[in-house]
Amino acid sequence: MNAALRRALVSAVGLALTLSMTAACGKAAGAKGDSSSAAGGDPNAIGLLLPENASSVRYESFDRPFIEAKVTSLCASCKVLYNNAEGSAAKQKQQFDTLLTQGVKVIILDPYDAKSTQGWVEQAAAKGVKVLAYDRLASGPVAAYTSFDNEKVGELQGQALLDALGPRAAEANIVMIDGDEADPNAAQFKSGAHKVLDGKVKKVVYEQSGQWDPTVAGQKISAAVTEFGKNGFQGVYSANDGMAAAIITQLKGAGIKVPVGGQDAGLDAVQRIVGGDQAYTIYKAYRPLAETAAELAVALLQGKDVKAIATDSFDSDTAKGIPSKLLDAKVVTKDDIAATVLADGLYKASDICTADYAAACAAAGIK
Repeated sequence: MNAALRRALVSAVGLALTLSMTAACGKAAGAKGDSSSAAGGDPNAIGLLLPENASSVRYESFDRPFIEAKVTSLCASCKVLYNNAEGSAAKQKQQFDTLLTQGVKVIILDPYDAKSTQGWVEQAAAKGVKVLAYDRLASGPVAAYTSFDNEKVGELQGQALLDALGPRAAEANIVMIDGDEADPNAAQFKSGAHKVLDGKVKKVVYEQSGQWDPTVAGQKISAAVTEFGKNGFQGVYSANDGMAAAIITQLKGAGIKVPVGGQDAGLDAVQRIVGGDQAYTIYKAYRPLAETAAELAVALLQGKDVKAIATDSFDSDTAKGIPSKLLDAKVVTKDDIAATVLADGLYKASDICTADYAAACAAAGIK
């Protein structure tokens, strides 16, 4: 065999081996669940991106399982590709980009930093991918939006604080620890709370963002105590329960007992309410919110008109007339626990009434 023929045979064998290995690698990737973008991705996959899991347990405990269960009940062949940003906008962007690469056609997005999402959503829209804004309104041309009426949530928080103060409200100075300024919901909570509190309390003497971070919230309330002293304020508005826990801990350490409220109806918050440490929380029924998101996502995937579900309309800074469905929330005080979180099955009495809270539960009639 001459040299030229030998070289030709070697090249041919090498090419065949390369093609074979490439095909094998492609099959392995598909077997591991890495969507094959070459085939256009899984036409029944829905992306789900949630923002964090540190300051609130709700996303892993409620939102995710409720969404996944409802999607499965509506579309047996559908699957949910889930990721949590763990408090990082950069990480959530990577997760979003991965879903686009995988060929997902619908993404349920609860943005960690809503203002940063405009370019993401525009990129998705250009590829024919529908983005459903969940809980927080993402910037950009989202296909639909579902959340609670967040300004009303703030109004409920403000009124609950007034109720906790009672006849002292008109002479009360208030500290406000708001949510993260990058979160549009936080601005709506704040606006609603001010709508109720302004003119009904003496003054909001200190207001800062706690950034949805209990550590930051604890630092802010400590600064307020340093600035105004033990008797310088008579109530604290906290935008959520995670921050309220840190605030209450700091106030206890300083020997201060004033009404503190929160939001999210976390189990520990409900226990603090039973024990008398926290005045109230806001219960947002996560199942109907999550199931609405699942219904909208499946409708978008199947090319149906979402306005049959999203009967409201909402405007953002970057999009007008977004099909929306906004749900109502409820105040939870010690007197409301049985009619809210227990009645809805969010918790059982045994979850709340552990050994440390047994006596308080008995006194409150929780059983």
